[in-house]
Amino acid sequence: FKVKKFPTVLMQRGSKAEIKETYTGEMKFSALKDWVNLHSESGMGDKVAGAGAGKEEVSIEEAKPWLVQEVPELTAKSQGDVCFKGEGLCVIYLKEGEITQAETDMLTGLSKKFTSQLSDRGAKMKWMWMNLAIETEYKTLFEPAMLPSAVVFNPHKRLRFTKLDHGEDNEVKGDEQSLGNLLDKVLGGDARFKMVPGQKLPGWAKRDAKK
Repeated sequence: FKVKKFPTVLMQRGSKAEIKETYTGEMKFSALKDWVNLHSESGMGDKVAGAGAGKEEVSIEEAKPWLVQEVPELTAKSQGDVCFKGEGLCVIYLKEGEITQAETDMLTGLSKKFTSQLSDRGAKMKWMWMNLAIETEYKTLFEPAMLPSAVVFNPHKRLRFTKLDHGEDNEVKGDEQSLGNLLDKVLGGDARFKMVPGQKLPGWAKRDAKK
């Protein structure tokens, strides 16, 4: 297992136990429970039959890859699982194009930092990213002053969101510091949320079968 420190929590999943994950959060019961529940509630390890007879069964991880990604992409298929049908606020990193590994690492680091702060308050944040080059109707909704950017979306009761403030002259970049400031404002109750017009989500881009 290549364990380097103790205690360490490992999880093996997939139809052939081919997916291995190491828990990197706090060694607290509530945090561990959330991590395990993320997979058990999603039916992790279950199998989905292929469309045609005789095809090899695929695991949930293969059918729904966003369930095992630390920072999943928000799309028509993933949106219910990763944001709109669960608990907590959605932190959505906005890009014009694909996310980079460096950006994924940055968001993962922020997620861990704020998760430890939130665990004592009973609050929850989920992290994801959106490609506005594809999801053009959400670009119209969010109207980011520049990209990359971010919004914190509250999908419960009344659909509303608050945006990262890039400054009067767009001098503030969408980076780790400005994202941290946005989340501090939300947690401190100082963020101003904007209602989604008509309380209806924009349409999602139609993608090919590979997406």
